[in-house]
Amino acid sequence: MSILLVKKIINESILKSIKSCKYDTNIDEKDIKLNETKNKEIGDISTGISFILAKKNKKPPIEIAQNIVKKIDLDKNLIMKTNVSKPGFINFHLNVKMLYDNLFQIIVKNKNYGRSSIGINKKALVEFVSANPTGPLTVGHGRQAVLGDIVSRILEFNGYLVEREYYYNDAGRQMRVLEQSIKSRYIQLFDKESSFPEHGYHGDYIVEIAKNILIKELGFKDFKELDIFLNDLNNQDKKKYLNKINKINFRNFGEELIFDNIKKTLKRIRINFDNFVNEKQFYDDGSIEKILKIFERKKLSYKKDGAVWLKTSEFGKEVDTVIIKNTGEPTYRLPDIAYHSNKIKREFDLIINILGADHKDTVPDVINGVKALGYEINHIKVLIHQFVSLIVKDEKMKMSTRKANFVTLDDLIDMVGVDISRYFFIMRGKQSHLNFDIDLAKKESDENPVFYLQYAYARICNILKFFNEDENIELKKTNFNLLTEKEEINLMKNLNCFDEIIIDSLNTLEPQTIANYLQQLATSFHKFYANHRVINSNKELTNSRIKLILSTKIVLENGLDILGISHPEKM
Repeated sequence: MSILLVKKIINESILKSIKSCKYDTNIDEKDIKLNETKNKEIGDISTGISFILAKKNKKPPIEIAQNIVKKIDLDKNLIMKTNVSKPGFINFHLNVKMLYDNLFQIIVKNKNYGRSSIGINKKALVEFVSANPTGPLTVGHGRQAVLGDIVSRILEFNGYLVEREYYYNDAGRQMRVLEQSIKSRYIQLFDKESSFPEHGYHGDYIVEIAKNILIKELGFKDFKELDIFLNDLNNQDKKKYLNKINKINFRNFGEELIFDNIKKTLKRIRINFDNFVNEKQFYDDGSIEKILKIFERKKLSYKKDGAVWLKTSEFGKEVDTVIIKNTGEPTYRLPDIAYHSNKIKREFDLIINILGADHKDTVPDVINGVKALGYEINHIKVLIHQFVSLIVKDEKMKMSTRKANFVTLDDLIDMVGVDISRYFFIMRGKQSHLNFDIDLAKKESDENPVFYLQYAYARICNILKFFNEDENIELKKTNFNLLTEKEEINLMKNLNCFDEIIIDSLNTLEPQTIANYLQQLATSFHKFYANHRVINSNKELTNSRIKLILSTKIVLENGLDILGISHPEKM
């Protein structure tokens, strides 16, 4: 039986006991929090419900806990013992038979172990990354990319049909700056003394785009051939090429090349998008104009100082918000409102937006704008993540995208690999600032959490490889009662938590929950392995332990698959 179902049974029993004690309370099952205990000697699961009851009934928590326990009636096949510990916790000891049953379930369900049907027949849209095509993806984009992909995988593991979506803007100021930057670098290929805009993009990738434009124009094979050509050009020939500059669409060429590279980087880190949505479509199909008319008709917008304002003060904000500048150019809130309206019209059961911390203050304007249009917004969830810092030799690297002082996501993958990049990006909760320790990421030792996890998996594979299949006992005939050692029971208890971890990560949309659990599981396996021989002279015990490590392998594999991390059989 799963730990989730066991907790539900405990919950119901506690609630029944509370009512039987006739305590003054409006408590229901949601108020009874059941937590894993750190000290397994006092119990496996604990609740502090007596502290809530003590306040309302003006009695000591320990007295209330003792009275509740006296009236609790639980199946001994699930809970061996219930006790009270100071100052008033109620503790439950799991019956090891339940853990044996769970090993059986893991092996039978295999790839499906831990899956739920919560999202069956439901559609979810997850929008993430959504970086404009002005440059390569950086480590900052990397955190959001991996977070979004793993959130999508968590949803899929729970039955949802998920669409991954990338939203971008190829108009506006950023794209104009990109165009000016590429054009300036193109001119500098012929005139090194030519100026470059101070506000331009300074990365080497801009020079490469300019060179690629010329390579395509002249039909050259590579940069080397182009450089030879440029060195041999005289001033008159240089002027001839510069005279053709107005015929070149620098913006389109740059956008196409950058976007191709973005898609390659995403594919490299195991992320594939279903949809790419361009902001421009909402101008072209009249969505923006329709929204402005609705706001005007509902008297939710007004003109002031040459700009159009949205009455966000009516939605709890202290001030109103500009949606069209006095220059006539919309702020990004307006097309974002149109985009979210479009998402809702596509009839998803769940809509998730993943954004950086710099969007925290503007998200409410967009969501309230959508609400003002008359749409239901309860199925929209916005996940905000904090920024990333790279740590090298205990020092934080200074990064600036505009000044080209940044590390690209490709650079990071080259340094530490895909698996480590993905795992390190979700080692901390999304609300916490992430320090990505490059030196730790490069270590091939137990200090590196990815190495530690994958080594546990590879070690299990190695044992299974050398196990004589001729001696294998049928699963139904395996004597799990032989698994009585402390390390064996601890490993089984960790395995028993997987389905609860999955539901918790679904409710919080927090991949770190799974990452932490897998570390805990790997630790319990390594401790078991260090203290006990799996293959030994006792045939029955060997088979029981083989089934135990096989169960561990299945859960590790399922968890790593959700994180998008490989599980090599050899290391």
